[in-house]
Amino acid sequence: MMRRLNRWIAAVVLWVAFTSMAGAETLAATVEQWGLLGSWAVDCAARPDRDKGALLTYEIRKDGRVMYRRNFGEAKDENEVVSATVNAEGLLDLMVFFPSLHQTREFGLLLRKDGSLRAIYNRSERGEYTIKDGKYVATGAPTPVQQRCD
Repeated sequence: MMRRLNRWIAAVVLWVAFTSMAGAETLAATVEQWGLLGSWAVDCAARPDRDKGALLTYEIRKDGRVMYRRNFGEAKDENEVVSATVNAEGLLDLMVFFPSLHQTREFGLLLRKDGSLRAIYNRSERGEYTIKDGKYVATGAPTPVQQRCD
């Protein structure tokens, strides 16, 4: 009886390990195939600045994690992408954990035919939007188009 229980526990541990690895590979494959990897900015020639535009970088680490780095010039951070899916319209839906904010945010990105990127929505865990339908909620201004910088 004990031997069966030990085998069952070992099988569960292996299943959890393989499921976690497969999920990480799927996440990395999704962002890579969609075309997200690399650095993006409104103006790649400008120095990163909070008011004039950040440099946003998506990368896959050696351990398979997908990371999202933001460079605002005077401030920088690094955050883990915890999920990525592509919806029927081709929008990339990302969930990113921001340790400094103690929250996970969800945002949707559109890769345009010319290779540029545009944020379509950005919302908190509570469903509070900062960007909705491609416009900043606070001002109604459309989100800017970002270019690949590398």
